[in-house]
Formats: sequence, structure tokens, C-alpha cells
Amino acid sequence: MAGNTAGNTALLLALLDSRAPAGAHGHSGGMEAAVSAGFVTGTADVARFCALRLATAGQVAAAFAAAGCALWAGGGSPERWAELDGEFSARVPSPAARAASRQLGSGLRRLVAAMAPEADLAGPWRPVPRPAPHHPLVLGAAVAIGGGGPELAAVAAALGTCTAAASAAVRLLGLDPYAVQRVLAGLAPAINSAGAARAGGDLADFAGLPAAGAPALELLADVHARSEMRLFAS
Repeated sequence: MAGNTAGNTALLLALLDSRAPAGAHGHSGGMEAAVSAGFVTGTADVARFCALRLATAGQVAAAFAAAGCALWAGGGSPERWAELDGEFSARVPSPAARAASRQLGSGLRRLVAAMAPEADLAGPWRPVPRPAPHHPLVLGAAVAIGGGGPELAAVAAALGTCTAAASAAVRLLGLDPYAVQRVLAGLAPAINSAGAARAGGDLADFAGLPAAGAPALELLADVHARSEMRLFAS
């Protein structure tokens, strides 16, 4: 689906709408684990947490979404998709975080299949059965299907690493939602910069994509997965 016509723009916005049934509402982006550990107790902590997520997981997600967008637009082979998937897995040490990414990827792939059935979302993962694809890869493909480019895919991924955590904080801590939205507005320039930077690199060099990480968040993800009392899946 080429070009960014009015119809494609509407499809793209619908695909990226946080209210779409892709399963993202059931994930907190690590926020529930951080709240349980006492690291986040108020709006100022939410701002710091989201900034950290953006500087680490956000950079990785943005780069891989941009690469996924470019790969879909270029008609990448299943082997190249498998390579990109493997490189993303290597950047997510936590088994729980990897599982959450694949769960989100599966949900988004189902959403794209329902909204754009002409797009063969199974194609990149043939000829043999593979695990559900990681979320940033599907997000990149979805943006391409909607007529967007790698920079938009990168911005959407970077934004998502912040919005999931911020939205969860409102539910977990009963924070003022307007104050939390102000936090996201304050991060907007950094989110845009992340998108531009990650889309401007060599998107075909998968091994050279960013590998920034936050070990504490990875450890918390595994602790959270074993918790019996939790509101979010991750």
C-alpha cells in the first residue's frame, strides 16, 4: 500500500490508536513492577521513569520499528525478517519482556489482519512456523501498510514506550491524568528526536541497530512475571 493518501492516513491513525483492540491496554511497560518496588510514587517519578524508558527500550524499539517499516516496504524475505527478529531478541535479556513483546506483536498482527486483510502479515514468517513476531517489527510493518515511513514508525514506537507506562501509572497510583499527559508533552521533543535519529541510520544493518538497555527494568520484568497479584501482564 503505497502513498499517504487521505484513506491511508485514516487507516494509519486507526492502527495506531491506543483504543484499538491490540492488547496494549493489558501491559504497563514495566510501570507496575516499578510501582510495586517503590521506585515510582508520583508524577515526578513517572517523568523520570518514562525518560529512562525512552533512552533505553525506546531507542531500541524505535530503531527496530523503522527497520521493520523499511523491510516491509522493500519486500523483505522471511529470512531477513527472522534475522531482524533475532537481533531484537538479543537486545531483550528478560524472558518475561521478550514474551510480552511477542504477545503484543501477536495482538497487533491480528489487528492489522482485521483492518487490512489484503496485507499478508503471515508472509514474513513463512515458510516454517515461528514464534509470534516482536511488537516493534509488526508496528513497523503496520505503519508501512498504512502509508507511513520509517521515521513515523520510529516515533510511534518511541512514543509507545512512554504512553504505556504513563497510562498504567494513572491506574496504579490514581494520579491526575492531565498532569501525566503534561509529562508526555514534555517528552515530545525527545520522542521526535529519537524517531528522526533512528530512522536516519542504516536500517539494513540489523546487527548495527541500537542495543541500549536498563538491567534493573529487565530484572523487574522477570520478578513481575512471577508475581501472583498483578493488574497488568507486564
